[in-house]
Order: sequence, then structure tokens, then C-alpha cells
Amino acid sequence: MAERTPQIEPEIEPELDHGREPAPHTGPTSERTRVRRLPERGVYERDAIDAILDEALICHLAYVQDGEPRVIPTIHARVGDTLYVHGSNASRTLRSTKGGAPVAAEVTLLDGLVLARSAFHHSMNYRSVVVYGRAREVTDPTEKFEAQRALVEHVVPGRSADARLPNDRELNQTTILAIPMDEASAKVRTGPPKDEDEDLEADPESIAEPSLDEEEREQQVEGGKSMAAPALVPPITDAEKVKES
Repeated sequence: MAERTPQIEPEIEPELDHGREPAPHTGPTSERTRVRRLPERGVYERDAIDAILDEALICHLAYVQDGEPRVIPTIHARVGDTLYVHGSNASRTLRSTKGGAPVAAEVTLLDGLVLARSAFHHSMNYRSVVVYGRAREVTDPTEKFEAQRALVEHVVPGRSADARLPNDRELNQTTILAIPMDEASAKVRTGPPKDEDEDLEADPESIAEPSLDEEEREQQVEGGKSMAAPALVPPITDAEKVKES
């Protein structure tokens, strides 16, 4: 069996900032990255922002075309101070933004469902990041090849060593955009529900809930405590669904 080798062999190290240490931020880098709704949930440290981007498997890229807002899901990878997204040359989104158009990229990680005593205070625990910047089309062959490798490694670490990497024809059919990480912020929610005092004092049985027969009601009670009480429920991930099937 022939050894799989990339069709492009970079002669020099690409300028992808692999060893560059991001500057820490204790506040927003710009006014549009400032978290205004529940500002105590805003996170501006680059290490935290990078960790969320690196863990998320999908991002949404937003832009404006002909005065109309548009957003699409796509795969991303962060390398140093640059966020890369990719797609087909035929992609309207990439064709519309590759010339330096302003874009916003967003990722969200769902950590749990927050079930409160009142419907109003139901929520989710999450970690999210928004990156603002102007998209730059990656045209340098070395940077484009390494960005494609980074995208594969982001989804499945180590996979680039087992799969054939893109050849010239495949790279020529692919558009990769680079977005600088100069303007980025995170928003994070953690912890239990924020119940009202009146709900905390109420008898759980007095909280309105669907009519249940006695057997169903017994199944919803553990240790004498109604399951109407708040709970943190971890979401079922796609990977867990695959394992169960």
C-alpha cells in the first residue's frame, strides 16, 4: 500500500502564529465586543475565549449582503490570533465576504439545561464567543494548506496523519477565509436557577404541573421531593447519541 503524502510540501513554515502568546485582556477590546445584557457574564480573557473556540465544533458566520442580514453554519479552526473558516468556491457567503467584508463569527457550547421552579426562570448554562472582523481570503498556498490541516485537526485531533490531505485540485476548489481575533469576547452562564423568593418558599406540590395519575406522580418523586423542583440537566451530545445507536 502506497504511503499517503500531501501533494503540497511547504518549504517554509507558514506564518500562522503557532507560537505566539495572545495578549491577555481584562476588558473588552472594543465597544461592540462589550457584553451589555447581564454584563457580569462577560469574559474577555483570551485564554478563555480561545478555549471555547477550540472546543466548539461548529460556528455561525454572519454578514450583510445588499442590505439583508445572512448567517450560515460552517466549520472553523483557530490558529494563534486567526480564526479560519472554509467552504466551496461556489459558496455565496464566501464569495460575498472574501474581499474584506465585515463579518461576525459565533460559537456556543451548551453545558446544561437549567430547570427552575417557574417557567420564567428556566435557562441554559452555556459558553459562547463572538468574533468581529473583516474576512481575508487565504491565497498563499502554504497558509491555505496549513489552514486546511488545522480545520481537520480541529474536528478530529490526529486525523490529518491518517487521511490524505488536499491536493492542488482540491485546494483550488476550496475557499478559506481568515478572520483576525482582534475583536472577540465570550459570555458564560453557570450555576443553578435564579428562583424568586416566593417560589422558594412555596410548597412544591402547589406549583402548577400537568395532571398525573398516582403511579405517574410516584415516578416523579424521589426521596419525597417533587421533580418540579429545579435541576441542572446535561444535554445529550451527538457523540452520545451515536454510542446509544
